[in-house]
Amino acid sequence: MSATVFVALFSGINVGGNRIVKMAELRAFFEELGFTDVASYVQSGNVVFRAKKGDAATLAKQLEAAFEKKWGFHSRIMVRDLGWFERLVSENPYPEVAGDPTKLHAYTLERQPTADEIARLAEKCIGPESFEVKGDVLYLKASDGLGKSVFANLIPRTLKVPGTARNWRSVLALLEMAGEAGAK
Repeated sequence: MSATVFVALFSGINVGGNRIVKMAELRAFFEELGFTDVASYVQSGNVVFRAKKGDAATLAKQLEAAFEKKWGFHSRIMVRDLGWFERLVSENPYPEVAGDPTKLHAYTLERQPTADEIARLAEKCIGPESFEVKGDVLYLKASDGLGKSVFANLIPRTLKVPGTARNWRSVLALLEMAGEAGAK
């Protein structure tokens, strides 16, 4: 049986000098858990890996428990497979800004938000930004960049669905890395 390629997206590590986790240690951690073809991307905690068994939800729980035991703090970890990343990119509702990765972000959400949750968020979206939710992904187009976006800061509190954001450059890099791992 061949192993499935997954991507683990960590939240709340290596932000503002807090909760520091070295990527070499994180890769070793995945290998110690028996995963193969482990590769990381940038410091915010993105790991591409292969697993012989388990689905994304099971792997996320396993990784969160093992991570907390090793590092002593909790990091929410979203695990998604290659097919999910392919859909994420192909369903991008803002292709006009895909060439400028500072203006396009994808939030991987723990679950699909309800219509009410999306409506509450839409009420707060009064600046230059726009967003669209497709399944468990929120696409955010921030014309002035995420750093200047007041709305981006409101998303977690307003939506109340746990998630983690990545800019479009990271999304494309992770898709490429997962695709290469899948082609092995």
